Amino acid sequence: ESMNIFLSEFSKDYKDYRIIMVADRAGWHKSKGLKVPKNIRFLYIPPNSPELNPVEHIWDYIRERFFNNYTFKSLDKVINKLCFALNYLNKIKNKVKSMTLFNWIFSAI
Repeated sequence: ESMNIFLSEFSKDYKDYRIIMVADRAGWHKSKGLKVPKNIRFLYIPPNSPELNPVEHIWDYIRERFFNNYTFKSLDKVINKLCFALNYLNKIKNKVKSMTLFNWIFSAI
């Protein structure tokens, strides 16, 4: 259900775009109950290859730069820190591209 909500909202936010979404083969990405909007297509990476998943590089960057050696007194503080990190990344789009735009993505489209 959560993945369907995510896909629906993402599709609405980018309704004028054709979206190629890179995904691993997690159960919620391949579920028979998954409702994939018409403007979204999945590009599945090979099994056991997280290094090919672009989002893993973003999470590594966030963990290393914003969460390394921190402890938090509440979940709200973790959420605030994550929101800060994501807003920061939104401002440095070229950095995000350099971490995620692999040559193999172009050849797969």
